[in-house]
Amino acid sequence: FFNYILQLPRTKDEWLRVSAKFYEKWQFPHAIGAIDGKHIRIKKPKNSGTDNYNYKQYCSIVLLAIVDANCNFLYADVGCKGRISDGGILRNSKVYTGLENNSLSIPEPETLTGEPPSAIKVPYMLLGDKAFAFTNYCIRPFGGNHPSGSHERIFNDRHSRARMTVEMAFGILSSRFRIFRTCMEQDIDNTILIVHAVIHLHNFINRGQEQNIPASNQNVEDTNNSEQSLQLRGVNHRTRNDLMQLRLYLARHFATNDPLY
Repeated sequence: FFNYILQLPRTKDEWLRVSAKFYEKWQFPHAIGAIDGKHIRIKKPKNSGTDNYNYKQYCSIVLLAIVDANCNFLYADVGCKGRISDGGILRNSKVYTGLENNSLSIPEPETLTGEPPSAIKVPYMLLGDKAFAFTNYCIRPFGGNHPSGSHERIFNDRHSRARMTVEMAFGILSSRFRIFRTCMEQDIDNTILIVHAVIHLHNFINRGQEQNIPASNQNVEDTNNSEQSLQLRGVNHRTRNDLMQLRLYLARHFATNDPLY
């Protein structure tokens, strides 16, 4: 029962259903989840030094999550020390090995709907921000500012709308469960158990009611001035140039073949 409430898709068809829902709701093709990290404020453990202090200058552990188009958690890794970046947490998580080894039954790259059979085959990817390395299984927005109507701006807006599902999931957690609004006083082991329990409750509630999140309110453009990311070792199965060309291809596709309006 608990595995049903929180688990990654196990088959190609299950991944395709996740992707289809992302496209139906957020108009982003081949998305298989949105990934991000959330700091959980904790009481400083004894003899922990500064390991749990994050960039916001408080003590925390991190919840690394992958969510679907309806803000349900597909994967949750809880307990990494607050000083570690989101990208570093991914590298040390169980799901990382599966992504690296292509052992999660994620579908093979395919051409986009409406494109000719000879077009670029686009992989099925997670949607991440600049904290995550740009890989063949995780796509992030263009860095910098881009003029309205440019392909880069169109891509970033579309990417942000879909990726915000993970931010919304964190927001719903904090709204539903007040323990996330204050410092967790329990020891780390019990804090991890509590966070996992709350995530299961969140999914149980979500799947018992329809989630109607208005897409029109999620046009949040990316205004970062740089792409300062953690470079993960061994993750770029495609060359960086291939990945950049893939993102440009998607940007042009959104602008010409798959506009929102």
